[in-house]
Amino acid sequence: MGISLKRWLLEKLGGGVERVSSADVETGDFLGLAAEIHVRELAFWSCVNIVANAVSKCEFKTFVKHEETRGPEYYLWNVEPNANQNSSAFIHKWISQLYCHNEALIIEQNGQLLVADSFDRKPYALYDDVFTQVQVGDFTFNRTFTQSEVLYFRLSEKNMRLIANGLYASYQKLIDYGMRSYRRSRGQKGVITVDTVAANGWQQEYENIKNRNFKSFFDAENAVMPLFKGFHYDDLGSKTYSNEGTRDIRAMIDDVSDFTAKAFGIPPALLSGEVQGTSDALDQFLTFCIDPLADMLQEEINRKRSGYGGFSQGTYLQIDTRAIKHVDLLSVSTAIDKLISSGAYCINDIRKLTGDQVIDEPWAWQHFMTKNYATVAELLKALEADTG
Repeated sequence: MGISLKRWLLEKLGGGVERVSSADVETGDFLGLAAEIHVRELAFWSCVNIVANAVSKCEFKTFVKHEETRGPEYYLWNVEPNANQNSSAFIHKWISQLYCHNEALIIEQNGQLLVADSFDRKPYALYDDVFTQVQVGDFTFNRTFTQSEVLYFRLSEKNMRLIANGLYASYQKLIDYGMRSYRRSRGQKGVITVDTVAANGWQQEYENIKNRNFKSFFDAENAVMPLFKGFHYDDLGSKTYSNEGTRDIRAMIDDVSDFTAKAFGIPPALLSGEVQGTSDALDQFLTFCIDPLADMLQEEINRKRSGYGGFSQGTYLQIDTRAIKHVDLLSVSTAIDKLISSGAYCINDIRKLTGDQVIDEPWAWQHFMTKNYATVAELLKALEADTG
């Protein structure tokens, strides 16, 4: 268990290889590295799960000639992309690959959509990029894919996971210092007095006492430790430590979650589970994280699966993010009344927005408007009639 294993761990988890040196080969250091990785992996995967859960709640609407339809394409994206995954599992893998590697690849085989676990990409400026060594599960395709044959998604120009890990590498020093200080304050300390009579050859005896007797003595809840003639132990006691010490360490670990959330565009309040200000935080999350992500995903899907010909005729896919936010009907009843009475939405539009089944009646698709609404021309005409 040396430097090669540590290097492998850090490379697999995204960066930090430059931190490994020949001084890092001790088992204690390796366990510390493992604990450090758990902290940052918890923050990272919490963010990934929040984004993936949000996208999986979206409805992938399909349109043919500007009419919303629920055909095979709708079923493919919303129910069963392939024989081994439902849409939620498929989207979680898709989003995880996108944020882990800053890119994701989806291929279509026999009418099924598959998210690649790994692939090699050869970019070109004027020709289609080429993808080789495409692996899905335990199967590697022995063919070459071109850019026009696949759905290729790139999250951003910079891999934010590597940047967040670099920031964490510096911040981890503060967390390590806080943990070491806490352990030192909790430890037992004492002084051994050695008489001159026992001075000759006392080092060997001291080593035996320290490594065997004292360890058992300090670890046990109730114990008695024998001391030989010429040795006297004075207990200095342990410092009383308040709960605020562990709170300080917890606060620093929460800081790791905060700057990881910022790298994702997620308000830190959502990651920490704070209730206060959740509505504003959710609006910010949808505006600056989910909506741009959904826009990028649907652009790639439309340009590859519909093309300009289909898109110009009204055949396209739209990722509807409105279903992410929970709707409390009692709290939005006034707003619903305004949406219907203004003629902006029909009854079935509102029912779909709130997650209810549409009413299969012609009147449910009609738009209504109260008599309070009128055009300026109509108002002037009515005013002239009254004054005449």
